[in-house]
Amino acid sequence: MNSKILIGWTTLPSEKEALDLARGMVEDRLAACAQVDGPVQSTFRWKGIVDNAEEWRLVAKFHKDKGKALEQWLSENHPYDEPQWIAVEADLVSASYANWVSQEAGEDND
Repeated sequence: MNSKILIGWTTLPSEKEALDLARGMVEDRLAACAQVDGPVQSTFRWKGIVDNAEEWRLVAKFHKDKGKALEQWLSENHPYDEPQWIAVEADLVSASYANWVSQEAGEDND
């Protein structure tokens, strides 16, 4: 099934920044909804050094047609130099939820 609904996630250094980013992407109709959870503990290598950080995870649901615009928006609004942005297509989405996502943040809602 080709749902055209994507689920994407990123992490941010604070709950406030995650909530602000979530609100911005929904207000700009790039995502139909976004959830913030955390804190999560991240381990990563940055500039040759292994580090740990407490972060907040932001998960967004959005229409596939908004994928490039949302990626660009995130690159302009995310506080990290190299923000994580990973998105996958949902394999199974109820028809009513897919319709809602399209109404709130589909290709016709620019």
